[in-house]
Amino acid sequence: MRIGEHHYALTATWEGDRGTGTSGYRDYARDVRLSVEGKPDVLASADKPFRGDPTRWNPEDLLLAALSECHLLSYLHACVTAGVVVVSYRDRATGTMIEDGRSGGAFSDVLLRPEVVVAEASMIEPAQRAHEEAHRMCFIANSVNFPVRHEAVVTAARAEGPA
Repeated sequence: MRIGEHHYALTATWEGDRGTGTSGYRDYARDVRLSVEGKPDVLASADKPFRGDPTRWNPEDLLLAALSECHLLSYLHACVTAGVVVVSYRDRATGTMIEDGRSGGAFSDVLLRPEVVVAEASMIEPAQRAHEEAHRMCFIANSVNFPVRHEAVVTAARAEGPA
């Protein structure tokens, strides 16, 4: 293993046999259990339009979640480095996937919409700049072949000035 090389492992177990396996397209559920040692399982499925269970996470949800969380974690690191104190962060991320008409498709873009609150008004500008650094650092965004954009709103918990 090289320095800086990291490996990840999970087990994906199909739980959708309704008694006849994959005897027909409508004869099986798309239910999957995702397991990583030492972590809670994730119940997954296909998205509803693809005959999945809408109460379970689907691959598209998980990709969007990975991009959002990676940006968030990279952003917090960038803020610490820049001396910015983040007191609240919420992202309302969206993504667009386009089917190609041949039983395939791809994401065309993801838009992250972080709503960030920093401790002081003087931190707003460096907090805005930290999003660019976070985007540069995000392993997941650097691994996809579509644009991952962000439209961040940064506000201050308290204004500065004479008390």
